Amino acid sequence: MDKAQSDYTTFARVMHWAMALLILSTIPVGFLMVQEGLSRPFQNSLYIYHKNTGVLIFVMAVIRLSYRGLRPAPPLPDHIPVWQQRAAHASHMALYVLILAMPVAGYIRVVAGGFPIETLNAIGFPKLAPRSDAVAEIAKSAHFYGSYLITGIVGVHVLAALQHGLIKRDGVFSRMWPPYRRGTR
Repeated sequence: MDKAQSDYTTFARVMHWAMALLILSTIPVGFLMVQEGLSRPFQNSLYIYHKNTGVLIFVMAVIRLSYRGLRPAPPLPDHIPVWQQRAAHASHMALYVLILAMPVAGYIRVVAGGFPIETLNAIGFPKLAPRSDAVAEIAKSAHFYGSYLITGIVGVHVLAALQHGLIKRDGVFSRMWPPYRRGTR
């Protein structure tokens, strides 16, 4: 297979790295914003950032998955063992599920809890969940446990990427890096 066919398009790369930066920023903010002892204005700023970035991540994930439906990921190189190909596929699927599920759980937690999502409120987006402390609590638990799961899977993803890019140097990492592909889309 020709190298250009085994690489991701520029659009896929830009979406990957933009979402990676947003997700990697929301994880520590999410853990920090619930800590006691923070000043209320600082804590509010963290909540606002986390909620509104979650909305952006969700929208980007829908666009990215739609694009991926039209333009599937290139196959991994033949030298990658089948078990690693399966593990990579499973971890990518888990990431996609969590990248969609986390904003949904966060949205339900916030709206059912009676809190605003500033960006959505500003554009008049309707509330898609009823006000309910019980529903908010379930969504809060799902978001909480999901945060540890996505953090772990992102960590494994980063370590695997570093292994391919820095140790093995087998071309897998360069399929997605740099965030653009010269001379194409």
